[in-house]
Amino acid sequence: MPRTTLALTSFVSGEFSPKMDGRTDFDKYSSGVKTLENFLIHPQGAATRRVGTQFISEVKTSSAKTRLIPFEFSTTQTYILEFGNQYIRFYKDKGQILDSGSAYEISSPYLTAELFDIKFAQSADVMYLVHQNHEVMKLSRTGHTSWTLTEVDFTNGPYFASNSTTTTLTPASAGTGTGVDITASAVTGINGGSGFQTTDVGRFISFNDGIAKITGRTSTTVVVCTITTAFANTNAITDWKLGAFSDTTGHPSCVSFFEQRLVFAGTSDEPQTLYFSKAGDYENMTSGTNADDAMVYTIASNQVNAIRYLKSVRTLVVGTTGGEFTVSADGTDASITPTNVTIKRQSSFGSANVDAIPAGNAILFLQKAKRKIRELAYNFDSDGYVAPDLTILNDTVTKSGINEMSYQQEPDSIIWCVRDDGQLVGLTYQRSENVVAWHRHIFGGVFGSGDAVCESVASISGTLTEDEVWVIIKRTINGATKRYIECFSDFDFDETSATDFKFLDSHLSYSGSSVSSLSGLSHLEGQTVSILADGSVHADKVVSSGAISLDRSVTSACVGLSYDSVLQTMRIEGGAAEGTSQGKTKRISKVVLRLFETVGVKVGPSLTSLETVPFRTTSSSLSSPVDTLLAGDKEIEFRDDYNSDGFIFIKQDQPLPCSVLAIYPTLVTSDG
Repeated sequence: MPRTTLALTSFVSGEFSPKMDGRTDFDKYSSGVKTLENFLIHPQGAATRRVGTQFISEVKTSSAKTRLIPFEFSTTQTYILEFGNQYIRFYKDKGQILDSGSAYEISSPYLTAELFDIKFAQSADVMYLVHQNHEVMKLSRTGHTSWTLTEVDFTNGPYFASNSTTTTLTPASAGTGTGVDITASAVTGINGGSGFQTTDVGRFISFNDGIAKITGRTSTTVVVCTITTAFANTNAITDWKLGAFSDTTGHPSCVSFFEQRLVFAGTSDEPQTLYFSKAGDYENMTSGTNADDAMVYTIASNQVNAIRYLKSVRTLVVGTTGGEFTVSADGTDASITPTNVTIKRQSSFGSANVDAIPAGNAILFLQKAKRKIRELAYNFDSDGYVAPDLTILNDTVTKSGINEMSYQQEPDSIIWCVRDDGQLVGLTYQRSENVVAWHRHIFGGVFGSGDAVCESVASISGTLTEDEVWVIIKRTINGATKRYIECFSDFDFDETSATDFKFLDSHLSYSGSSVSSLSGLSHLEGQTVSILADGSVHADKVVSSGAISLDRSVTSACVGLSYDSVLQTMRIEGGAAEGTSQGKTKRISKVVLRLFETVGVKVGPSLTSLETVPFRTTSSSLSSPVDTLLAGDKEIEFRDDYNSDGFIFIKQDQPLPCSVLAIYPTLVTSDG
């Protein structure tokens, strides 16, 4: 029987689809795994257990779905915003912002059902928010407890094309003022022939050198207006234009900054039209032919393709339901002007209504079925954009559909995606090194009869070395539905002090004088919690009246919900005397694990047959802190029977770190 020692030295291909089970010929087969739960993949190839989440706060209304949106003024002035049903709450430095002891909040127009369709673009202390059902809103910050959300009052537009019918408009007076009637001679040309509507209130009208804003509607042919720019006279005129944004025609659903302009798109009446502000004057939509004037462009295509997102890289990328386009000047490196705009189709995959993610020089977007993430990037060889499928090696990781994406840049580049079924999946992404690695994350605790559910994710700059990743987790706590805002703990994967470990979900930490009980745990009432006390694993306890009693006094502790981290290799391929070892009877006789900063791992041929790898000496007390984290090799006698599979399972179920650098199995194969 041939005996072979193999080397699995990298996991940079991440979790594979079951469809890859037979692809031992594929060059990435040895760097992929069959299962990767609660492990992260580093670009260097290591698989590291993810850190736990710190409990921050319960959302305002746990019965309703809630969304997180990042707000970043600078690398040191960053906030997380909790958007719920017609309110916004604010978080900073892993804590909730309070005002006079209560959660600081402001009102908003957005309903629960609208939250995940909001798109936004930020410049310094101002964020513009858009939703097709609402006026464009502007969120402004002047202090930690000083935020305002107001409707944007655009200057002069934007407008639909000029009237082409015989219908005239006549103002009752020409000068500026309020309560001025404007009368149409017919309904033809107004809202598709239906005339003025009550939903036209707030809409602009431009004609005869003047501008008016509708403040009321008397009939289908008469509206009451405020004249903001005087008309030349009170003559009836056919050359008039109606505003493009209104409750009647829909408001923009997409927004982005591009070359010092604010760009809007995606109204219900003009789903393919882009509206560019005046350069350097974001709320001025005065169109013209000067280089800095506002402009309006409609994408020409063989079908109506609603715009789903706008993102700025080297060009303005426009994702639509039928394809992906770029907007740029027709001259190389020139800035766009009303006279030089070029719109080019780059691909025809179609985009979902989920905001895309800029990552480096690429845009990562969801294909219209919400199951494929594509990378839109410029390719110099083809002198154009290409959009490869990043889920090609694991088409099941997104099978339930993706609802939201967020980008963590430090310490590793990871795209976080919230699935329809409530799992959080991560994509370690570093194109320069050809790293595209998927991993899945299941949070501690339960909802209903299943796992706890992740409903939203957002990332903001944290320390200089690590971004903060925030999540909303839905759990069943003491029989009731709870939605908690939580944040992944800091961990640089080089920690040596066991008292700093935070490998529990929804956890809280204590450090201080010696105590034999811990309180302040009411968010985990009735739950069985795990404890790391003074650097050692403590027996589990049940939270009662928001507190737990400890078996011994401690000066530091981390208390929270446990979770398992599981890595399962692909079927081991070691060759045989007569070709492949696949389909042949074989046994793994020994495994050497190369570990980094690890303690407490289990290894075996299945999840029901695991051996605990010894890390402590026989003289070590179980109540003493972890002595030393291993950075080196551990040899394990593998108690496996002969079979045709050849899997290796690695599991960490204690609140302790685990980083796997390589696996060296010894494989005995039968050719008989």
